[in-house]
Amino acid sequence: MYPNDGFRELERQECLRLLAKAPVGRIVHTRHALPAVLPVNFCVDADGAVVLRTSAASELVRAVDGVVVAFEVDEVDAVAHSGWSVVVTGSATVVTDPDEHQRLLRTGPRSWAPSPEEVFVSIEPELVTGRELVGGHSLYGVDLSS
Repeated sequence: MYPNDGFRELERQECLRLLAKAPVGRIVHTRHALPAVLPVNFCVDADGAVVLRTSAASELVRAVDGVVVAFEVDEVDAVAHSGWSVVVTGSATVVTDPDEHQRLLRTGPRSWAPSPEEVFVSIEPELVTGRELVGGHSLYGVDLSS
């Protein structure tokens, strides 16, 4: 990060806190050797893993199981010219353990587009980065423009 570029780097714990409050994120994966981005609802598990719920027959499941993906969330205030972005990079795996699947049925994300057979995909947060735009107002209500 370059000094005085209008952004503030966020610590890992702050990134995970912001990640947990976002309702929708974007999973970035490879599709036919090209980058693909899909918006998804999700939750952050107790260990910090990002958990998605989707159809077992979805193309997404086949594309991400066992590979490294990126997951991004953000919040932008166009009026105040402020906001933040968090990116989690890590290995995605379909949850196959029956006990873990049952736990996630109780605690995991609810599907916005339910299907007859659903699976959970867990993204291990190997690299967590984030930044806040501090051009106008920071997230903490401090006016940084004066």
